[in-house]
Amino acid sequence: MRLTHLRSFYAVGRYGSVTAAAKALHVSQPTVTTQVRALEEGYGVELLHRSGRRVALTPAGETLYAMAQRMFSSEQEAIDYLKESAGLTTGVIRVGAVGPLHAIEIVAAFHQRYPGLNVSVRMGNSEDTVRDLLAYQTDVAVLAQYEDDPKLYYVPYRRHPLVIIVPASHRLARRRSIRIEDLRDEPMIMREPGSTTRKALEAAMHAHSVVPRYSLEIGSREAVREAVILGLGIAAVSEREHVDDPRLRKLAIQGDDVYTHAHVVCLEERRGARLVAAFFDVVRQLLAGEQAKPAPPRHERRG
Repeated sequence: MRLTHLRSFYAVGRYGSVTAAAKALHVSQPTVTTQVRALEEGYGVELLHRSGRRVALTPAGETLYAMAQRMFSSEQEAIDYLKESAGLTTGVIRVGAVGPLHAIEIVAAFHQRYPGLNVSVRMGNSEDTVRDLLAYQTDVAVLAQYEDDPKLYYVPYRRHPLVIIVPASHRLARRRSIRIEDLRDEPMIMREPGSTTRKALEAAMHAHSVVPRYSLEIGSREAVREAVILGLGIAAVSEREHVDDPRLRKLAIQGDDVYTHAHVVCLEERRGARLVAAFFDVVRQLLAGEQAKPAPPRHERRG
């Protein structure tokens, strides 16, 4: 088997078309097509389903793609290692994230420590971000939720309490805090299923036997905020992500610890890779610096 044939097949599987694969490999489309067909004909196996310009992996193709993925990831890791051997002065680290809040904070500190390294940040939802990590498309990820998986290594990074935001004209707007029970029968604007904010609030409501009354489901923090301003309902957001606005009021959740969490994650097998280890070193330095800060004064909250 020729490595160039396998590389063409892998590129088609990764980018979803011969055209995109050829562009990524800097070769012609006929070259990619010829090399993939040579691989299929040489071993008597169908790797791709072809329908016009669209292609899809066959079951045999999916298995071979996973093998090629591991192989080319190891190749890239070897290249990165050779580049890094001069002292982490060149190279690229690929970061996946579910949002900019914590990812950019870490990336800024990483860039300050390693100015010669390039950082590529890919935003997506939790499912896509984990999939990219498992597929070696990213090196590290900043996730708002973490599922126990022996293939993953993670470090808890931050946690932030949820708050309830209401329109300034709302009957609850004069209060400073709210109980979970007060949400009963309130029209709620919720994030999409799978959102950590939604999961945290729904768990707290379930614990108090409060059935959510959904008025709207939106997959964007900014859109949730605008919907609340327009009076379409009230919503829960992470306190860290809330931006003060005269049209909104922020209410603490009284008597309950309702939090969102952030974790920094990588593949367990890659935690020793120099770029990945350097990223986690920066994360630990940020956490150590946070712990060294004096605690802010406590203020009593009244409902």
